[in-house]
Amino acid sequence: MTTPEESPFLSLILPVLNEAATVVSQLSKLQDLRARGAELLVVDGGSSDGTRALVVASADRLLDAPRGRALQMNAGALASRGEVLLFVHADTTLPPDADALIREAIAGGAAWGRFDVSIDSRHPLLRVVAAMMNWRSRLTGIATGDQAIFVRRDAFLAVGAFPGVALMEDIALCKRLKRIARPACLRARVTTSGRRWEKHGVLRTIVLMWRLRASYFFGADPQQLALRYGYSPRQP
Repeated sequence: MTTPEESPFLSLILPVLNEAATVVSQLSKLQDLRARGAELLVVDGGSSDGTRALVVASADRLLDAPRGRALQMNAGALASRGEVLLFVHADTTLPPDADALIREAIAGGAAWGRFDVSIDSRHPLLRVVAAMMNWRSRLTGIATGDQAIFVRRDAFLAVGAFPGVALMEDIALCKRLKRIARPACLRARVTTSGRRWEKHGVLRTIVLMWRLRASYFFGADPQQLALRYGYSPRQP
């Protein structure tokens, strides 16, 4: 862990919303990175299930932000001190040496990048989904948030951070970053939960995501896409 006077190489930014069932386990997996000097910021979007109380002991900072991954991650980035920002979803597990791999990529000239992904599920279709995500990302230079996007602070600020949209913020950021450089596509794998696919049916969710991405490509409003995905706006 860093002292207040030190600026860490890496800032981990974790957006959460009602993650009480899993957040302690997920944060425990990040403690080795903290012990090696990474800064961990958890950004809550208005949890009502006790998530906040569970986070305090395991993070360097707990922040509040308006609900929405883009807004929460931007708030974390603004409050962070690291040279490199690593955006981690609450259901994603990093490889143990993620910090060293990112440091090597940045030292090699990368401005940003992502990891390959595997999906924690026994469903055979999700192994295909993960393989396609990795292949598509390597081909197009577009990553998803499940792949743990990392970016140099100066590059993140230069492209204006995440756009404040309710869905597809990861794709929008990658499109901006590609104007600066192609991503470093690390073959080490992060593991993400298969819960969102399994909750509503694997095939049904796969088809829905294809439709949402196609609609976004053709200019659909991200807010409307988020509602189709199941996003529930925060009530005033």
